[in-house]
Amino acid sequence: MKYTIQFFSLVFTLVTFTIVGQNNLGKTNDLERIHLNTYISQNVSFLPAAAKGMLNNKLKQIASKNGVGGDNANTRFIITSNITLLSKDITPTAPPMTALEMEVSFFIGDGREGTLFSTTSIIVKGVGTNETRAYISALKRIKPGSQSIKSFIQEGKSKIISYYNSRCDFIIKEATSLVNQNKFEAAIYKLTSVPQVCKDCYIKCLDEVGPIYQMYIDRECKKLLAKASHTWNSGYSISSAKSASTTLSYVDPSSACFQDALVLSGQIGDRMKELDDREWEFRLKEWDLKLQEIDFNQQNEAALNEIEISRINAYNEVGETYNKEQPEESIFDGINWW
Repeated sequence: MKYTIQFFSLVFTLVTFTIVGQNNLGKTNDLERIHLNTYISQNVSFLPAAAKGMLNNKLKQIASKNGVGGDNANTRFIITSNITLLSKDITPTAPPMTALEMEVSFFIGDGREGTLFSTTSIIVKGVGTNETRAYISALKRIKPGSQSIKSFIQEGKSKIISYYNSRCDFIIKEATSLVNQNKFEAAIYKLTSVPQVCKDCYIKCLDEVGPIYQMYIDRECKKLLAKASHTWNSGYSISSAKSASTTLSYVDPSSACFQDALVLSGQIGDRMKELDDREWEFRLKEWDLKLQEIDFNQQNEAALNEIEISRINAYNEVGETYNKEQPEESIFDGINWW
């Protein structure tokens, strides 16, 4: 049997979603799947701005050098630092120089829940014509590829894996509690925050997130349909038609009220034809998307995998959007590592 549906920027279908197996998680080394975001805490507010910038760059270098760098919208896992000034002297030279000795501590942990996974400290010294240059001189001496830093990163990655695998059931219960409060985005974020390397827990959470995502898109569909209907009913004009159609373009084709959205778009099209004697071209996601036919009985494995990946990307997008909307101070206010 063939079904015709409209496609958005992501491929969504009405086929039964099959959980991605462990062997389909990719070829990259498992431990390198965890990404660490750099975070400069208020504890180092005494640092001059240039020195803070140097510290942030050094944290990025450490993450990149050890395979856990890169931009990642999920801010849950962080690498951060604290500095303890051990001594500060002015040298009896001409010109006088500022000499600093400080302990630089590094931390890897869960920035949302405040769980510390790994820590290490090093002593560095720096000299400069002023305090700022002395700090920069000292921070430059931190070697991202040193054995102590490598061990610190490895321990952090390993503990992140153990942490999630050991408390997977609790994570799912927390997500269920959020769903009961109609906090679908927060629940999706919690479930999609589990890194792929935690394979057993990752797959369990992926199994749980599907029905929650459906509830989320059904709720959003009702909101969008109501907004589009109000816009259209308020004017019945070309302007209101364009505005309503733009709103309808965000309705997920897998949502419960998608057919209602198509009915409304048809009504808009009929009215536009009456107004200017031309066919109204319904646009989705700001570009033309053609109707596509999919034979669900002839899907090959590669096509199904592509659909599954698109689904997972959709889950992640909801979680990442929710995370971005959280103020940074609330994300990291549970940190007390120093």
